[in-house]
Amino acid sequence: MPILRLIFNIAWLILGGFVMGLAWWLAGLLCFISIIGIPFGRACFVIGEMAFWPFGQDNINRKALTGVEDIGTGPLGLVGNIVWFLFFGVWLAIGHITHALACFVTIIGIPFGIAHLKLALLSLTPIGQTITAKA
Repeated sequence: MPILRLIFNIAWLILGGFVMGLAWWLAGLLCFISIIGIPFGRACFVIGEMAFWPFGQDNINRKALTGVEDIGTGPLGLVGNIVWFLFFGVWLAIGHITHALACFVTIIGIPFGIAHLKLALLSLTPIGQTITAKA
């Protein structure tokens, strides 16, 4: 399976993954402008890495993974997700949905469209999520 993941990830870069990964990193750079935005920026770079190589990775809620509530999975995480949604989330989601629709035009592009939709959902509420490797 690792060779298949590599092939899918290389094709992913061509079918919109490179552009959306750069968009995540740009959002991260914009977040670093203010002190308050630094945790958002760090999350953007982590999720941006997943946007470059999504096959073989998955996102999961940190509370579900560790069983412990932290600052990102509690009430402050909810406030952070609302702020994120207003400034960056909706725009990144629109980008991923646009790429997903373009991928769904062909049968070969359907797995890539599904990956774009997963990233679109993640882009709406990324605070409190973490990226894990699939087994």
